[in-house]
Amino acid sequence: MPRLRRLSGPEVVAIFQGFGFVVVSQRGSHIKLRRLGPAGERQNLVVPNHRELDTGTCRGILRQASRYIAIDQLAPHFYAE
Repeated sequence: MPRLRRLSGPEVVAIFQGFGFVVVSQRGSHIKLRRLGPAGERQNLVVPNHRELDTGTCRGILRQASRYIAIDQLAPHFYAE
């Protein structure tokens, strides 16, 4: 099974900005991202703005994002070769 990469909060935000998400707010160390889906529904993600995210946190963000983006598109960004 491939290993999750160790990513920072800003790296994860940059990945999702590539998929059309925009930063709508930040409260403390959490950044809220949003985009409109194909049917006009809001798609929200929250990413901690930490220097290095724990693997469990990355896995949770990946699971959240997989509701909106196909996992085969996300995997190259989150998993090591």
